[in-house]
Amino acid sequence: MHFDDFDKEMRKYEESIDQYIPEDKYIVVRLDGRSFTRLTKRVCKFKVPFDEKFRDLMTDTVKSLMESGFKIVYGYTESDEISLLFHPSEDTFSRKVRKINTTLAGEASAAFSLNIGQIATFDSRVVPLPDKKRVGDYFRWRQEDSLRNALQGYCYWTLRDEGKTASQASRILNRKGVKFKKDLLAEKGIDFDSVPNWQRYGCGIYFKEIEREGFNPIKNEKVIAKRRELFVDYEIPYGVEYKDYVLEFLEDDV
Repeated sequence: MHFDDFDKEMRKYEESIDQYIPEDKYIVVRLDGRSFTRLTKRVCKFKVPFDEKFRDLMTDTVKSLMESGFKIVYGYTESDEISLLFHPSEDTFSRKVRKINTTLAGEASAAFSLNIGQIATFDSRVVPLPDKKRVGDYFRWRQEDSLRNALQGYCYWTLRDEGKTASQASRILNRKGVKFKKDLLAEKGIDFDSVPNWQRYGCGIYFKEIEREGFNPIKNEKVIAKRRELFVDYEIPYGVEYKDYVLEFLEDDV
């Protein structure tokens, strides 16, 4: 059999479950760290419930993803997860799901592993969204998840620090509401509403025009140059304001 015919015959199996995101859909990609509880708590022993070193590892990973060749206008990270918002005109790999997922999962795994000095892996899923409203809703959903996890984490580790076992702490918090958990922390001298914003709401990463002082050797004078650099926002807004904040990036001219 001629190779071209053989190639065509076999490639159909490889491509049999390929999916493509239609051009009229917005693309968000979510990545999650695999077995990060073991990595962060037992192997690397980061502080709990939050550690700035781990936060910076995650934001640096987002930066790497945003410079990986895709038109990504906004990145968001909380805990061990990352969400990326693609520009509407993105058409790399013809918007093929398999290629987007494998490329970004590989990029995130490599970047994080190199920075932490340990093998770490991420999984990736493409989330096609029908309109801007759902784009905003998606990021509000992930921010609400961040807030819920932060409150749970503060309560759990406060109880553990008091000597409670993992099962005891989990049992105390099981099916308890926000008021119970905030009151529990208040009794221990912790005002949850005053903990750093990035711990409650996550971090946003985007390209920002920055002015840098340079030097023009021809004119032999200092000049101010404008450059687009990745900026980490540790004070992102919350709720409806956050939705509007995210949607502004869809207007970015990439």
